[in-house]
Amino acid sequence: MLVVTCPHCEAKNRVDEAKLENNQARCGKCRTLLSSPTGPVTVTDQTFDAEVLKASNNVPVLLDCWAPWCGPCRMIAPVLDQLAAESQGRYRIAKLNVDENPRTAAQFRIASIPTMLIFKNGQLVDRLAGAQPKQAIAQHLSQAIAA
Repeated sequence: MLVVTCPHCEAKNRVDEAKLENNQARCGKCRTLLSSPTGPVTVTDQTFDAEVLKASNNVPVLLDCWAPWCGPCRMIAPVLDQLAAESQGRYRIAKLNVDENPRTAAQFRIASIPTMLIFKNGQLVDRLAGAQPKQAIAQHLSQAIAA
């Protein structure tokens, strides 16, 4: 399940991904047709399990562990936005603010940021530390897709 904000009334809707892909998802408040979010999904300690671990089977999720004060984190943010827009459902990009979500950051021993974790089928399969070029991140995602 994804949480999608309605572009018309700004209501937050829990939506089945299959309905989004088939253009069948509508806002529960105003009935506007909802579209799949093109940018990274924001993850919190409370939503981590649903958004990352229980995400679509066989679809990798790249979790960007970042903080607003981190210069390298801000440098790679546009790259992750581009990757999210280019994903075409092959993978998902999610962002976790480590300052606001210390439990998940501690669980995965995030000692430096940016750190990108790649999950597939609820398991951590890859870890990238530091600012990486787009091609390197895309290569790690491709490996996760193929695995």
